[in-house]
Amino acid sequence: MKKLLTAFLLYTVSAFGQSDSTFHSSIVNKPKPKWFENISIRGYMQVRYNRLLETNPQLKCDQCDRSWGENGGVFIRRMRIILYGQIHERVYFYIQPDFASAPTTSAQNFAQLRDAYFDLGIDKKNEFRLRLGQSKIPYGFENMQSSQNRLPLDRNDGLNSAIANERDLGGFFYWAPAKTRKLFSSLVNDGFKGSGDYGVFGFGVYNGQTANRPEQNNNLHIVSRITYPISIGNQIIESSIQGYTGKYVVTPDQISAGTKYKADRNYIDERVAASFILYPKPFGIQAEYNIGRGPEFNTVTDSIETKNLHGGYATFSYMLNVNDQIIFPFFRLQTYSGGKKHELDARSYDVTEYELGVEWQPFRQFELVAMYTISKRRFEDFPKQNNLQKGRLLRLQAQINF
Repeated sequence: MKKLLTAFLLYTVSAFGQSDSTFHSSIVNKPKPKWFENISIRGYMQVRYNRLLETNPQLKCDQCDRSWGENGGVFIRRMRIILYGQIHERVYFYIQPDFASAPTTSAQNFAQLRDAYFDLGIDKKNEFRLRLGQSKIPYGFENMQSSQNRLPLDRNDGLNSAIANERDLGGFFYWAPAKTRKLFSSLVNDGFKGSGDYGVFGFGVYNGQTANRPEQNNNLHIVSRITYPISIGNQIIESSIQGYTGKYVVTPDQISAGTKYKADRNYIDERVAASFILYPKPFGIQAEYNIGRGPEFNTVTDSIETKNLHGGYATFSYMLNVNDQIIFPFFRLQTYSGGKKHELDARSYDVTEYELGVEWQPFRQFELVAMYTISKRRFEDFPKQNNLQKGRLLRLQAQINF
């Protein structure tokens, strides 16, 4: 009997061990998902109206929003659908078209490519990455911050004048520890208005003519950025410094008849900027300033010249959670003096603007922003000189996220 019982116990233990081994093997040998099963889709749409309480219909800002001012109406500012995914352990891709591009004031809702790039991980953790394609240039926190997350309706003139649509074709190297990459992601996903993951250190080369425009010379732009977020108690602070240099070609379609310009139309284009971010937990500060040189129209000589520029902004915000609804009151002051190389005759600007607004998120899929703008803008080119416009307006935007 004793021998029989011992044999039974040995058999049971052996069978249990085999069962456990088989179960473990089934987990290990579980087939990996196919690459197309890792592709995701998301997007957002913004609808605006800018004419409420308007005091001056001649006050406009082409780079900000083409529906500002006279004849502006209800306007689809953005309609974007994004395809993205980690299709391999070391390969990530991102494609973003916009179906509401407005190439001119008389043409709306054209499809245009915004992003089309892939990241190639150099190491197993993807802490070191190479990015190739059309993507955002790592210059300026607000430039890299998605319009889906930004509080003010438009980016500031000071840093956004560096790169129209914030993007260009090029190759970039990014590095950030895995822990910091997770933090960058959480600052966006948790609603703290982050800029996304552009590394702790970034370096790259790009054409320099801005997105969706062909290269015009053999001089690539060079850009570099260093940033680092640190936690102090409940707060997160991020400080950055960035800069770029190159030569921008003012193309014939950007020059008015009668405007004087350099024979080769190549102009020095270089800037350096500093950023300071206190994430809204609950009080937030976002401030940036840049200086540099670039092409700018001179009304005295009627010519495009290389001139100094400077400008920046400061945004103050507060994050309120009321019955699971998020409310963001905010205030921004911005100033800029310099040219906008991508506009007609490298249009000359002198801007002082105050914006007071509130963003309301009753749920994550919908946001409503109301923003009152007090603006003083001088914007001059050859056809339009001595053009100083002052005014106020109430702007509204409804946004859906999906």
